[in-house]
Amino acid sequence: MKLNYIYKGDCRDVMKKSFGSESVDLVFADPPYNLSGNGLKWQNKGLGGDWFMVNEKWDKMSAPEYIQFTKEWLAECYRVLKPHGSIYISCTYHNIGELMMTLKTLGFLPRNIVTWHKNNAMPSMTKRAFTHSCEYILFFSKGKKWIFNYDKMKKINPEKAIDGSQKQMRDFWIIPVCQGKERVRDKTGRAAHPTQKPEVLLERVILASSNNGDVVLDPFLGSGTTAAVAKRLGRNWIGIETDNKYIKMAQKRIGGA
Repeated sequence: MKLNYIYKGDCRDVMKKSFGSESVDLVFADPPYNLSGNGLKWQNKGLGGDWFMVNEKWDKMSAPEYIQFTKEWLAECYRVLKPHGSIYISCTYHNIGELMMTLKTLGFLPRNIVTWHKNNAMPSMTKRAFTHSCEYILFFSKGKKWIFNYDKMKKINPEKAIDGSQKQMRDFWIIPVCQGKERVRDKTGRAAHPTQKPEVLLERVILASSNNGDVVLDPFLGSGTTAAVAKRLGRNWIGIETDNKYIKMAQKRIGGA
């Protein structure tokens, strides 16, 4: 297993062939939500720029395919995690059910469901439902002696007690969607990756559930946020990604972290 390296391929195959059991301290995963297909877009909308729904081949599966895919990659994550390891998974209400049931079936233990409130969320294009302004981060551990840096979370918590003292971090995080200089863009100015996660979100995850020198794995590396933040925070990292375009993007970004 190579540290500080991006593997190209399907994460299920890569973990099975290249990773030893109990070799990783922390997993952060942003798997396909299986929402693509309609290609909706809202251009020339004015303030905030154009909006585009995710519409990628890797995000299109039948329901049975998606359930099987979820079982297979999570089983490998369970195998490679150390006994004190944890997994955090980004999801929405669309796929939280499949993830929760599979995690419990495999033996993972629930610790939190973090609600990520996006205060600059994408509007409801269809205007037939409430605006989806939240995603969820499932926090599960492999065993009962999981790492959790409680004091560090209090220290970085932006919320303070009435007297200005440090306060426990809650499982409700108000963090805007990536924007400004942090957003990686292509030559046309559009977001280069449709689901890039904010660095502050990964900072909280990595600081909460790993220590200096630990190994952080992202099986769906995408634009490289997890690896870039892990490097900056003194952790070793491993990324897995299927798309050469995203691998090159992540390598450039990690190199500058």
